Amino acid sequence: MARRPIVAGNWKMNGWRESLNEIGAIAGAAGKADCDVVLCVPATLITDAYTLTQGTWLKIGGQTCHARASGAFTGEIAAGMLWDAGASHVILGHSERRAGHGETDTDVREKAEAALHAGLFAIVCVGENEEERDAGRAIEVVTGQLAHSLPGWASADRVAIAYEPVWAIGSGRTPKDEEIAEVVGAIRSSLEERFGAEAAETFRVLYGGSVAATNAGQVFAIEGVDGALVGGASLRAEDFEPIIAAAG
Repeated sequence: MARRPIVAGNWKMNGWRESLNEIGAIAGAAGKADCDVVLCVPATLITDAYTLTQGTWLKIGGQTCHARASGAFTGEIAAGMLWDAGASHVILGHSERRAGHGETDTDVREKAEAALHAGLFAIVCVGENEEERDAGRAIEVVTGQLAHSLPGWASADRVAIAYEPVWAIGSGRTPKDEEIAEVVGAIRSSLEERFGAEAAETFRVLYGGSVAATNAGQVFAIEGVDGALVGGASLRAEDFEPIIAAAG
């Protein structure tokens, strides 16, 4: 079965209302590509971005959500609030959330459950740091995170997995093709053990880690890679468009 690629941009803590011009240009590129294109913007831009991109192929997403639907959680945002603002997708368990905010696998799973209940598509991130990679524990770490971060009732039409080697994010470094393929293959095997071979083949596995126009084609050619989670290169349409084109 052919899996439709996903190219998801993560703007992180970047973007102002004046950035809507870039979003409009990215929406134009999404309409020319044979892949799903998602732009995960700061919460302040979700509604404006959603309004701007209505009638286009670009989907708008958030960058995290809370596990609870509402309550006394100052500064947090619920999955249902993202949906209400216009988001259709959300990134969960990004390495920067795990490392900088202490999110555990359990936290990520609970957030994923909340996202799915709210009707969002969840992009669940997993990945090893440099110390774990150098110790030969990359497969162990990634499959362990996946096992504990992914809800047992997840399905490929509502969830994608993003493999992001932490040591490669923002560094300009990219693992060797065979290293990426090995981890992606292990993710697929882990999904097969849990959901069965047929279901496992339908899940899309993205790669995230210094993806740029210069290496996107090479990354997408790696066996088992079904798209990318793109950081800095998604901030400007002129940088993001070649990546979208390379995927579809």
